[in-house]
Amino acid sequence: MIAGVALLAICTLIGQLLGEWLGVLLGVKANVGGVGIAMILLIVARMWLKSRGRYQEGVSRGIGFWAALYIPIVVAMAAQQDVVAAVEGGPVVLIAGVGALLVCFSAVALISRLSGTSETMDEIEAREAREAERAALAANPIVHPAPHPAPQR
Repeated sequence: MIAGVALLAICTLIGQLLGEWLGVLLGVKANVGGVGIAMILLIVARMWLKSRGRYQEGVSRGIGFWAALYIPIVVAMAAQQDVVAAVEGGPVVLIAGVGALLVCFSAVALISRLSGTSETMDEIEAREAREAERAALAANPIVHPAPHPAPQR
């Protein structure tokens, strides 16, 4: 787990440095894409480790642990900055943002309708349980004796 955290920390530091450098290069007084660069570096590092056979469970768990905390926090911070910039930018920026949101919602609804019906996780689990039960019965059939006729008087 320590190796995964260390890998994430190295990628984050390099990403932040490159983001700051890119900001200076572009003449912007901000980090330009440091988090994105860090995530790309992390993906490349994971692929490199997997190709060498060195991507172990501890590395995976360390990355997963911090990714579960780090990525949502960064996304929330970026969203907050975008909202502040939009409010300061005037109504055109807000209209564009709402328009983009509506287009995305419409695209999700359209794709959902075009993809047809899908099973929920509960339905999939119930179907798999039925199939497993049928397979178990087929593999080990229980032979019941024929019922005896009732005695006649």
